[in-house]
Amino acid sequence: MAERGGRGSGGHGSLDKSITLPPDEIFRNLENAKRFAIDIGGSLTKLAYYSTVQHKVARVRSFDHSGKDIENEPLYEISVQEEITARLHFIKFENNYIETCLDFIKDHLVNTETKVIKATGGGAYKFKDLIEKKLGLKVDKEDVMTCLIKGCNFLLRNIPHEVFAYQKDSDTEFRFQTNHPNIFPYLLVNIGSGVSIVKVESEDKFEWIGGSSIGGGTFWGLGALLTKTKKFDELLQLASKGQHTNVDMLVKDVYGGACQTLGLSGNLIASSFGKSTTADKEFSKEDMAKSLLHMISNDIGQLACLYAKLHNLNKIYFGGFFIRGHPVTMRTITFSINFFSKGEVQALFLRHEGYLGAIGAFLKGAEQDNPNQYSWGENYAGSSGLMSTSPDVYPMQRSRSGTFDMFEMDRLERPLVNLPLLKDPSTYIPDTVDLTDDAMARKYWLTCFEEALDGVAKRAAASQPDSVDAPERAEKFRQKYWNKLQTLRQQPFAYGTLTVRSLLDTREHCLNEFNFPDPYSKVKQKENGIALKCFQSVIESLDSLGWEERQFALVKGLLAGNVFDWGAKAVSDVLECEPQFGFEEAKSKLQERPWLEDSYSQWLERLKEGPPHKCALIFADNSGIDIILGVFPFVRELLSRGTEVILACNSGPALNDVTYSESLIVAERIAAMDPVIQSALREEKLLLVQTGSSSPCLDLSRLDKGLAVLVRERKTDLVIIEGMGRAIHTNYYAALKCESLKLAVIKNSWLADRLGGKIFSVIFKYEVPCK
Repeated sequence: MAERGGRGSGGHGSLDKSITLPPDEIFRNLENAKRFAIDIGGSLTKLAYYSTVQHKVARVRSFDHSGKDIENEPLYEISVQEEITARLHFIKFENNYIETCLDFIKDHLVNTETKVIKATGGGAYKFKDLIEKKLGLKVDKEDVMTCLIKGCNFLLRNIPHEVFAYQKDSDTEFRFQTNHPNIFPYLLVNIGSGVSIVKVESEDKFEWIGGSSIGGGTFWGLGALLTKTKKFDELLQLASKGQHTNVDMLVKDVYGGACQTLGLSGNLIASSFGKSTTADKEFSKEDMAKSLLHMISNDIGQLACLYAKLHNLNKIYFGGFFIRGHPVTMRTITFSINFFSKGEVQALFLRHEGYLGAIGAFLKGAEQDNPNQYSWGENYAGSSGLMSTSPDVYPMQRSRSGTFDMFEMDRLERPLVNLPLLKDPSTYIPDTVDLTDDAMARKYWLTCFEEALDGVAKRAAASQPDSVDAPERAEKFRQKYWNKLQTLRQQPFAYGTLTVRSLLDTREHCLNEFNFPDPYSKVKQKENGIALKCFQSVIESLDSLGWEERQFALVKGLLAGNVFDWGAKAVSDVLECEPQFGFEEAKSKLQERPWLEDSYSQWLERLKEGPPHKCALIFADNSGIDIILGVFPFVRELLSRGTEVILACNSGPALNDVTYSESLIVAERIAAMDPVIQSALREEKLLLVQTGSSSPCLDLSRLDKGLAVLVRERKTDLVIIEGMGRAIHTNYYAALKCESLKLAVIKNSWLADRLGGKIFSVIFKYEVPCK
């Protein structure tokens, strides 16, 4: 902990200088910061900076086995190397702390190449001299509205589940939206001191079309006069406890029972503060704050709705400090939009709306690096998540690290795009179960991940036996992920829609945070080596069968291979206790036909009666027996039918899933044993590609651009998705333009029960799109 304090404040004597800053948690990687931007509003400062992050990655490299007896040699070499990647950091704090934070940055800033800090917001003028004096950087001011638009576009493109609709009276308050491939046009309503309304038509085309002087400053100013409360957050807290009907005159107060004949609800507000003209009693601060919040929110909602209708827009994004994730504000604006548009226009809010200006200012300063050419992803390990709006949870969360919120984004190695074969990318939802919405499922899966945590931490430490500090780092990982799980129990909406996929991805982010890039690398190395020794005998056995018998054996082999999933407790327990458990034992575990989901007969009929597919895209799952004895024999059969194959594997490690670099080595060794595979690789009829993902699940809207190009070029007409994570937790209901196979073995008893089956039940889902 680094405690700051005792410095002179120059001309800013009211600024807080006693805050305690934990640098590892807030100003992370500051020593590698390259570029800064800052957005200073009336009460909050948002700091942005770009840093390079050095972390460990697992690399595999094929041994040179020429002239050696390789019987007992490892299949390939594993090395852990340092890699430098780019990360964006965004930190939000109260203006009271600005001087202390600038001092802290100055003391810890190592990079001297930075000469300029981009600044936006009203405070960019107020604090210009202080910033230049403290940091020794020239302040370059940027237009507020341009920065907001750039920041909004950047988030809409890069962060899934960034956007949500607020529904107070439903089981799920936050209804997150699917990222639409075309984000334009939209209306941005920025509610600061006043209100600005901007029509956004493209990345660089937008115009201010209206606004109002009645905004957040009005609420703050009138609220202070009415309640004597000077702090904005305290006013919001008062409003959350108030009852506006004690102050407001309702329609039923004016018309009585006749309101029904007018087609109006009696509970609508007829006159804000209307009862104050006739009542003799004093009104409470809470009631007046609530009435004021309703009045201003309703006014803004109606104004925004009228502009949206005028310009024929159906999406309105609300931002600015007035929103602050406050439920009454969002509920009132949503009600107003729905009421005046008759449901035709939607009020939408952003998880990171407070950072729009800072992101935009940063992007303005980074234009020479063209950050928009990359894809970016939220780093859950370093982000605070959306604050709870519950009065019971909110104070606890606000006390975390003072009033600091953090948001981090990692630059991805390759640009990510939609799979071209998605039937409708705008309605595609990867995840099968929404844990935010399903309380029973949420409780089960959070408990499941909690119970598995000690084992994951133990596996992580054991994967680096030569590292002295591995146990200490594993414990830090365990604590961090445990804290994330507790946050998600209280705030399931913190990182967007809560799903099994997001829980798995958060765990991977936390493992990487403490330099455990691939805890299962040695397990995969061993299992790949064992499986390769069996490959030829499996192929000989398959080739000895008749055609129809062989098709079933291939599918059964694919399913048996999928049993070998170290992420499933039912399987990992068996593999830990029974080292001899192998391919034939896995086959015996499978459910007998008819399977839980069984369209095998239709698949067989398609193979008999239909022409060969032009090209099949296969998303592989696990290393070892799965990829080598399950997937490759299936690939070989497709190639023999005249079908080209694109085999897609993870770009980075997750659990024991096969990675692209591992698949290259495995394919090379198989090709040395099998002329069909060898020929297909040489003639580029079998292509190995990376997905762009490092997750045990699969999001078909965020795939490597090179893979998408290849899918189009090869006229892919069959997609095969295997594995519980990729075909059940995600994509179970995914609709494609072409034929698809979704295959998996259910290795979780709760999930099996939810789907109406038992453990080791089989999903074999062959789907043909409607003509």
